[in-house]
Amino acid sequence: MVKLIMAAAGSGKTKDIINLVNEAAINEPGSVVCIAKGNQLNFDISHKARLINVLDYSVADYASLLGFVAGIHAGNYDITKIYIDSLYKVACDDKPEDADQFILALDEFSAKHNVEFTIALSGDASSASEVMKKYL
Repeated sequence: MVKLIMAAAGSGKTKDIINLVNEAAINEPGSVVCIAKGNQLNFDISHKARLINVLDYSVADYASLLGFVAGIHAGNYDITKIYIDSLYKVACDDKPEDADQFILALDEFSAKHNVEFTIALSGDASSASEVMKKYL
């Protein structure tokens, strides 16, 4: 399952992600991962969840992000939830059509590996693509 949190910049999406990650870290039987760009969440995310800064790795587009997610899962098959804060920033690509393809690929990955994804994405939800609307 893939869920999108889509709203304008500064509307509290990151705070929502932080709350969801911390709640999942307490209640989820499997491992919880949060992927972000930069170190701004270091003190906000519970130590029970794995916080990954993509700047420490070679994530430069959606293809490398998908490979990165697959690699994380391959190394720890008991991951049940993955959160991505600020998708456009993490993937270094703000084109909605590219994000659509990534979201569809994540949905396939989710079904195959039983991992839930929650993604924060900047933008007006009313102008979301048809693909994105399915996951809001």
